[in-house]
Amino acid sequence: MPHVFHPSTNTISRVSVFGAVFFVLGAAWIAAVVDRSSYVTGAGVARSQPVPFSHKHHAGELGIDCRYCHTSVEEGPFAGIPSSALCMHCHSQIWARSPVLEPVRESFRGGEPLRWVRVHDLPDFVYFDHSIHVHKGIGCVTCHGPVARRNLVSKGASLKMEWCLECHRAPEEFVRPREAIFDPDPQPVGDPGRRRELVRRYGIVKEQLTDCSVCHR
Repeated sequence: MPHVFHPSTNTISRVSVFGAVFFVLGAAWIAAVVDRSSYVTGAGVARSQPVPFSHKHHAGELGIDCRYCHTSVEEGPFAGIPSSALCMHCHSQIWARSPVLEPVRESFRGGEPLRWVRVHDLPDFVYFDHSIHVHKGIGCVTCHGPVARRNLVSKGASLKMEWCLECHRAPEEFVRPREAIFDPDPQPVGDPGRRRELVRRYGIVKEQLTDCSVCHR
């Protein structure tokens, strides 16, 4: 009785099965890489804003403290966005006629707030409180990156859950003394032994930080 299939069919079948497995694994790997890329997360991508505000000039060169503009960062969940009136404290005298700042002046005159494009935006199912992070010794640059070195703000990190858990699992790698929380220097402050002591002093309980209810409420 003649063969229904050519002998090479067995080889082709094996290659097809293994090829399909490798194809699926490869597709999953590519999807994971794309999901962590700046194309998806927006990390490192500067957004176009109504006014090209330079953190490098204001926070870096002029040394303006973060809290001057982000007034509620120590007291509430949101850091706060400066009002046009706050901007005009300086710019009614400095660069008062600059065309670049006309949107600020128009906003101040009309009482209509500027529509800034939000850069660091977490999903609605994630709870984040700026004040608790500040009081537990986490500096601005830990999450936002070295904004004092950038003209236009972009995400300092992916802000994905795996990134947040790096700090929640090992806060001693990121914690800072109180006087350095608003320091624009992105480098860790203090030796490892001192940072471990800060974790104890601030009352940080590592076992609680990885509980789902901490961020998902």
